[in-house]
Amino acid sequence: MASRAIWKGTLELGRSHIPIKLYAAVKDLTVHFHLLERRRHARVKQRMVSPDTGKEVPSNEIRKGYEIEPDKFVIVEDDDLDTIQPEPSTAIEVPHFLPEGRIGHQYYERPYYLGPDGDTKSYFALAEALARKEREGVAQWVMRKKEYVGALRSREGYLLLITLRHEEEVISARDLRPPEAKPADVREVKMAEQLVSALEDEFRAEDYTDQYRDRVLKYIEAKAKGRKPKLEMIQTRRPPKSLADMLAASLKSAEALSRKEKAVA
Repeated sequence: MASRAIWKGTLELGRSHIPIKLYAAVKDLTVHFHLLERRRHARVKQRMVSPDTGKEVPSNEIRKGYEIEPDKFVIVEDDDLDTIQPEPSTAIEVPHFLPEGRIGHQYYERPYYLGPDGDTKSYFALAEALARKEREGVAQWVMRKKEYVGALRSREGYLLLITLRHEEEVISARDLRPPEAKPADVREVKMAEQLVSALEDEFRAEDYTDQYRDRVLKYIEAKAKGRKPKLEMIQTRRPPKSLADMLAASLKSAEALSRKEKAVA
């Protein structure tokens, strides 16, 4: 793994201990702006100010408070929070495995790669076993004073660890209250099936770029070269009014694409 490890520990499965390194599997490419003074373009600072006096409040006079009622707070000191933090550990415990795909996607939070840290045989043997058996492990660990639960998977010959949200953070579809509607019409279902078949394709990640970010960076680059560019407006399309219109439009597009491919051939 070429990237830099952000954490080291051991993967514990029963009596087996596999030393690992943790790597980020995604990166933040959000465009970040600095806050500047209009005339001098100097960076401005944010300060804690009393809403009553307008004066800055020193950091040693600031406390954390949890609001239990409107304008009523329970004051919590940092020392109090330190006493209830989880015990430091470098172990990622995997108490059990389950068939891959049993964990709902709404639980997924952030992915990390696990790389071997010396014992490559045991590491790659586990990755191979998970891939062959189509299993994933439920993992628990403590990192940077926080407890995590995650899903351990095999991806492209390596181990992938995805942090999971806790149950109380996830909203079940059963808890939703959709507006009352009539049961789906058989004809509508058939048309929906045709639409799905007409739009069937592979997922290509390169087709789904952050177009807003690309436009902003293009604008910044042009402005840095002394130009006076204009940000491109997004052209929005009105969606078809009905499922029948969507199906007709999709079939027409598919037929046109087919004719074009035949002409090229």
